Amino acid sequence: MDPYDNDEFFDQYAQMRRSKEGLKGAGEWPALEQLLPDVTGMRILDLGAGYGWHAKYFVDHGAASVVAVDISSKMIATAEAKNSDPRISYQVGDISQVDFEADAFDMVFSSLAIHYLPSFSALVNHVKHYLKPNGIFLFSVEHPIFTASGDQDFVPSGDRTVFPVDRYFDEGERTTEFLGSQVTKCHRTLTTYLETLLTNGFAVTDVVEPTPAASLRNLPEMVNEWRRPMMLIVKSQK
Repeated sequence: MDPYDNDEFFDQYAQMRRSKEGLKGAGEWPALEQLLPDVTGMRILDLGAGYGWHAKYFVDHGAASVVAVDISSKMIATAEAKNSDPRISYQVGDISQVDFEADAFDMVFSSLAIHYLPSFSALVNHVKHYLKPNGIFLFSVEHPIFTASGDQDFVPSGDRTVFPVDRYFDEGERTTEFLGSQVTKCHRTLTTYLETLLTNGFAVTDVVEPTPAASLRNLPEMVNEWRRPMMLIVKSQK
């Protein structure tokens, strides 16, 4: 079972700031928004749609249609309840397996979902197939420094705490505790993210390590976000 379909885990996720407040509660959103193109008239695929906050943003800003896919039926049900729109088609599905016609979308977007997939290369091949020529592939993932050791917590070191970076070049699965549950993610290096795009014919146009939004910087849970990168945003073009 996908952890997001576990009742206890999903209830914990619902208490997160980004779940309650939407995009304004997501620390990386201002940086991500700056990288978005003018979406007017676009056909967009949202991989790992979650509550549907991004899908609703796209149609509210003029997108012609959005196909929003998430493996969690609970996520999709919540998205349909919170962010329904006739221009959005919500689908339950594995984002590494869904298939569409060639040149079907102007932009493929993914927020904090790709680090759950075992193969980034396979995903990029899919995206290349159903993205139009000159189409945009924009995604955020947990930063490789954040995923490397698997612990994802600061640890004591003398009279201070430090963030461990270990096994960086040992790509593969990492099991970490998230919202009180054991969750499996997949670590890969920055080189793998960028070179996979380049070798598949994508032009990498932007790489951003976002810091918390100004409105969130003084929150207790954001204090450590200045001490190591947690997220990585990459924008590329076919």
